[in-house]
Amino acid sequence: MAVEKRREREIEEMKELILTTASEIIATEGLDKLSIRKIANKIEYSPSIIYHYFKDKDEIIGNVMQRGYKKILSAVSSAKMEQETPIDRVKQMTKNYIRAALHMPEEFMAVQLNQSEIALKHTASLFKGASKEKPALTALYQCLQEMYAGHDVSEDKLEMTGQMIVVATLGLIFKLIIEKDIDEEQRERLIDFYTEDIVLRIAKGTHNDNYIESLS
Repeated sequence: MAVEKRREREIEEMKELILTTASEIIATEGLDKLSIRKIANKIEYSPSIIYHYFKDKDEIIGNVMQRGYKKILSAVSSAKMEQETPIDRVKQMTKNYIRAALHMPEEFMAVQLNQSEIALKHTASLFKGASKEKPALTALYQCLQEMYAGHDVSEDKLEMTGQMIVVATLGLIFKLIIEKDIDEEQRERLIDFYTEDIVLRIAKGTHNDNYIESLS
């Protein structure tokens, strides 16, 4: 039994090493530059060893992206505090999303800007029905639904509002990553202004201003 547990631990440790190394390569060189041989050279093992743990490069990329997405989803989900109003949760979810992305800037940029099919499987969010398939967007959409409960706002419009919040948020994240020399105080001012003011302005597009003002 002890031997089996040790073997299981060794397998998990090797998988972790491979995935961590793949993440580092993606962050520094981009998703397109990742290869089995490059991972093997970096960890000083033969490529055949890596194939023993993963079927191919796509499986490794899928695992890396899934781990990154889980970090984002965890950050968004942590804002689901029932005692807060829906608009407060939208603001907090957005702020948490930004902070999670800024904790892995190079990897986040490399993945979000990649147009490969495997990357888009995780990052695409503008297609019709995305609010039902993408957990982070689903959480945002549900908050918007609560905000407009009892008001005549279509599901389609709520989904597009959520999508526009996502698009605008990505734009801010990209600029904060690119303009990395911005001091911390200014960065926090921008994040606070965006989440407290701009996100609300985007949400206003779904209904009349008087109703939105009553939520803030």
